This record gives sequence, structure tokens and C-alpha cells, in this order.
Amino acid sequence: MFAEKIEESLAELAISAADFSELVIRLLDYGVLCRDESQIESLLYDRYLQCSDLLEDYLSVIKMRIQHDSRFCFVRIFPPGAVVPGMADDDHSAFNNGFRHRPGQQEIALILVLRVEYEQALRDGQVDDKGCVMLALEGLVVAYKNLLKRPLPDTAGERKQLFRRLRQLRLIRYNSDQELDFAEGWISIHPSITSFVSDEVLASLSPVEDADNNGSEETGGAVLSDSGVAGDKDVL
Repeated sequence: MFAEKIEESLAELAISAADFSELVIRLLDYGVLCRDESQIESLLYDRYLQCSDLLEDYLSVIKMRIQHDSRFCFVRIFPPGAVVPGMADDDHSAFNNGFRHRPGQQEIALILVLRVEYEQALRDGQVDDKGCVMLALEGLVVAYKNLLKRPLPDTAGERKQLFRRLRQLRLIRYNSDQELDFAEGWISIHPSITSFVSDEVLASLSPVEDADNNGSEETGGAVLSDSGVAGDKDVL
């Protein structure tokens, strides 16, 4: 019965079941679609616009939520029970962990630093027409150490894996892994970073000068917690 209703709705939208299935599978696999990421994602994003209401109803059955930013043309889905900055929580959700994969500590750390840098660029008016912010790797290394009182992972392999994970989440963009080998390299921070860190967490990140003046190692740098960082599923 449910499948028949979906088929009827798809027929009215002139979308085939195969095309709808492709869209759903891509979203469940990647967790996000960015229209300007690639030709494939551009096609799928436009398809999403055609059937957004149907897709939302379809995923709501398993308590998944969709965040759509029409200004910057990206769609992100969140698993049951996930804390989503900017979206009201489901008070009746019975889920605690579910099947989602929460970001690891290193991922959380880098996401927090990128969010702070994005906010600063936003204040300075250094945002392009797609809402992205360019950041030099050299500047990121300095900001990471200043905010968290520790360096990025030591080995190049660990750093590349960390950046690759955030690129898969469509939080950053860079041309190639080789670009990460040089301090002169650049990355682009995607506006969807704002959906990963709540305003409360952002406001709690104290300037490093205050921590330095206190002279305490316990208060130096941000305290890492995933309570204000949106949970997400693993990206393959």
C-alpha cells in the first residue's frame, strides 16, 4: 500500500522509481548533496527539488530529518535523534545512538576550528557569492594551535584522512590531496559548516588570550564535546 502511494506520487511528478531510488540511496550513503560539488550532485539536487515533499514524507517514517539550504543549494539529512543546530529537537524521540556515527575527537576539533574561522570571515565580509570562505592551510594550522592548544595530527597520512572525512561531509573543499602537503595550499569552507556547530558552542569558545592569562593548562583551549556538533552517519 505504501509502495503504491509512492509510485502514484512519483508518476504525478514525472519521476521514475529508479531515479527516486538513486536519490534516496545517494543521500543515505553520503548524508549530503551540494549542487555545485559535481555534475552528478547537481542533477540529484535538482531532482530533490522536484520531489522534496515526497522525500521528506518518505524519510519521516524512520524519523530522519532533512535540512535544505536553498540559498547555498545543499541538502543534508540527519538520522533519528541527532542534535541539529538550527532545527527543533523531537521531544518524543526514543533514539539515543541509533545507526549514526558521531564524529571522532579529531574531527570535532577540526570542525570547531573551521567554524570559528568561518564566523570570523563572515564578520569580515570575506565570503564569496556561494557562501564559501577560502582559508590558507598555514592560517588553519595557527588557528588550530591557538584555539585548542595542540597541533594538528603529526603524520601527513592522518591529516589527509581527517581532511578527506570533512570533504566527504561537504564541509570543506580542496583540489587534491597533494595540495595538503604544502603550507601555501588553500581549502574552501562550505557554508554547511554552520549546521554542524550550534551557536551556543561557538559562543563558548573563549579567546586564547583569556586562557593564557589564567595560566592554567586545564582551561587553555576549547573543551571538546560532541554535544553541540551534529551527529552524522559514516561516509563511505
